[in-house]
Amino acid sequence: MNIKQIRNATIVVEYANKKFLIDPMLGEKGAYPPFPNSPRQDQNNPLVSLPTSVEDIIDGVDAVIVTHLHLDHFDEAAQRILPKDIKMFVQNEEDAKEVQNAGFQNVEVLTKDTVFEGIQLVKTRGEHGRGEILKLAGLVCGMVFKHQSEKTLYVAGDTVWYDAVREEIDTHNPDIIVVNGGDNQFFEGGSLIMGKEDIYEVYKAAPNAHIIVVHMEAVNHWGLSREELNKFINEKDMTSRVEVPDDGESYTF
Repeated sequence: MNIKQIRNATIVVEYANKKFLIDPMLGEKGAYPPFPNSPRQDQNNPLVSLPTSVEDIIDGVDAVIVTHLHLDHFDEAAQRILPKDIKMFVQNEEDAKEVQNAGFQNVEVLTKDTVFEGIQLVKTRGEHGRGEILKLAGLVCGMVFKHQSEKTLYVAGDTVWYDAVREEIDTHNPDIIVVNGGDNQFFEGGSLIMGKEDIYEVYKAAPNAHIIVVHMEAVNHWGLSREELNKFINEKDMTSRVEVPDDGESYTF
């Protein structure tokens, strides 16, 4: 298995000889306005450039997984650039209709029993914040990858730490966990994705898992920097099992 951090929540996962592109935000630096009611209103999104060419990112991709339809997970550039016949996985029928309306012809809704090319894809639960902000943030999902020749991978998606994340860890016992950990926030409503204390809870709940933290410093409402998170990881003696990749960095397991 190889996991490559592209930018924000966009990662490429090579798993059981198949290549998955997850949550593609492929627009050029500064292509979109800043998210409102949040920090850095003078900076357009994304804040940073892609670490490699779009052609390199999408080359050989067997399937795309879109956990939800927010701009920073499935942007206009991805909708324009990705081949319209590529296999697309989404979280529910509502998102499937939107993706089909964008011209994609091979769209499937993830379930707990999805199988793609012999790889089991298990849709997992997530909550994109806590309390009232959930109504604004909407539904999201993650997924677990399973195959007899590979370790188990849990990509948690845009979620904070809560009971269902612990239950997914207990159920699937993942060897590798990818979490979205930028602690992104608006001025009101609190964390939309994991902050450092959430990541610490994942670390404690999965004592045998390697954790990769993505969704960092790429859109204007980020709240946790790589520098601050790495300092926290050192303080908590988590360095042996937690990675905070730079854009373009990859890991093989």
